[in-house]
Amino acid sequence: MHILQLVGVGLTATVLATVLRSQAPQFAMLVALLAGVVLFANIVHNLQSVLDTLQGLASNAHVDAGFLATVLKIIGIAYIVEFAAQVARDAGEGALAGKIELAGKVGIVILAIPIVNDVVQSLVHLLP
Repeated sequence: MHILQLVGVGLTATVLATVLRSQAPQFAMLVALLAGVVLFANIVHNLQSVLDTLQGLASNAHVDAGFLATVLKIIGIAYIVEFAAQVARDAGEGALAGKIELAGKVGIVILAIPIVNDVVQSLVHLLP
């Protein structure tokens, strides 16, 4: 989908959800959730070319494929957690959104530990 179409879907869903919120709040939430899923699915579908480019760059730079995979997982976690937290906030569950974000941050730290370890080991070997 073209970016203007994506923005159109988002704005249409926003207006529809706003109108429905006073009459049928459960349907307003469903409209917002469905629009978010449609937007997210279209964005993920278009990311394949970006991933191919990044893999080519990493290969040319002789970067370990494991590092690239880990960084991409971290980015994916960040986006998915942000999406889920916003859905929770839209549903009026701010505390739950905070817990979702905390879980995402912990997941990112867990994934980043091997990279941090390798960086520290490289620095140790460089020092006399």
